[in-house]
Amino acid sequence: MADEPTKLILGDTAISAIEQPATKRFLGRRKNRQPRKLSGQLTHCENCGAQLSGKYCAQCGQPAIDYRRSFRHVIVDVLDSFLNWDSKFFATLALLIVKPWQLTNDFLAGKRVRYVHPLRLYLLASILFFFAANYSAKSIHLQTGNLSPKDRAQLEAELKNENIRPEARIKIERALNLSPSPSRAGHADEKASPKPEEPGASDQGDFGPLLQIGPEKPSTPFEKWIETRAKEKMGEHGSKAQLFVSTVINNLPYMMLCCIPLFAFVLKILYIRRRVFYVDHLVYALHIHTFAYVAIMLIVSLTIGLKRLAPSMTGWIAILWLAFAVQILLSIRRVYRQGWLFTIFKFFAGGFVYLLVLSVALAATFFITLAMP
Repeated sequence: MADEPTKLILGDTAISAIEQPATKRFLGRRKNRQPRKLSGQLTHCENCGAQLSGKYCAQCGQPAIDYRRSFRHVIVDVLDSFLNWDSKFFATLALLIVKPWQLTNDFLAGKRVRYVHPLRLYLLASILFFFAANYSAKSIHLQTGNLSPKDRAQLEAELKNENIRPEARIKIERALNLSPSPSRAGHADEKASPKPEEPGASDQGDFGPLLQIGPEKPSTPFEKWIETRAKEKMGEHGSKAQLFVSTVINNLPYMMLCCIPLFAFVLKILYIRRRVFYVDHLVYALHIHTFAYVAIMLIVSLTIGLKRLAPSMTGWIAILWLAFAVQILLSIRRVYRQGWLFTIFKFFAGGFVYLLVLSVALAATFFITLAMP
């Protein structure tokens, strides 16, 4: 008769063999065969195996989402994680329009889960705003002047390029159609229009003064470089000016994203005695820029609608622009909690300084676009 310890060892071995999951041999190595999990609510984290007590794992932070579901549920999860497309998004948007300062105060007070993150909200508004601006710029056709035979030959050579983009081809063809061809510009044009007082004045076109940056004859290497790059980018007489304007507009989102930290720095200087952290100014800068994008889009859309439906009521749009400025003034007062006298002074002083910053940034964007190959 076996002794008692031997029975215990044999019993434990048999129990462990029964509880061990089935295994299969794969390329010479044994691999555990996990049963296929049915779709439903997860009880353990799929990443670290910890027991779940909510929508997120308390150990690694991974969301408790089972993707082995219908494609509709997967799309909803993706939209929720990328855009927070739920009641939180619409609550944030409504509060942004009515009380933009409340978003900043709640975020700085720690009430963050109920609203969309400031950076994510800004990026979404920025994409929509500059997409609308670019679309509006493309709908405006710039009227060019008379093309010289050299410019016309250059544009016709670009049309023969197989790698040219379709939108660029359309714009070049439009520029060629807007300008009279050399065969049609005969004695009839000379009779219809008087001779220019200065030689070569008629060759300037509508964009002649636009391309004259600085004196008529550049004297410094920088002025010569600007004139050369301007002729390459916009054409000899502005034949490709619309392409250049579209490129500048495409670079504006990056410029504004760089200007937001500068705006926060201006606020830091204005309220240096309040001992507010720079991050707090940055959060307010993101919120107020987002408010500006959304408000401008709404006001411009309403203006376009009134011009088509009720042109006599377009004068009331000025009230909306006044309310736009008042909302910014109120947001400064409610966020930084100062008296009206200091708030109004810093509103105009900060606005003037930031306008200078935007002017320098816009000029830098122009020259960078000019220098880009």
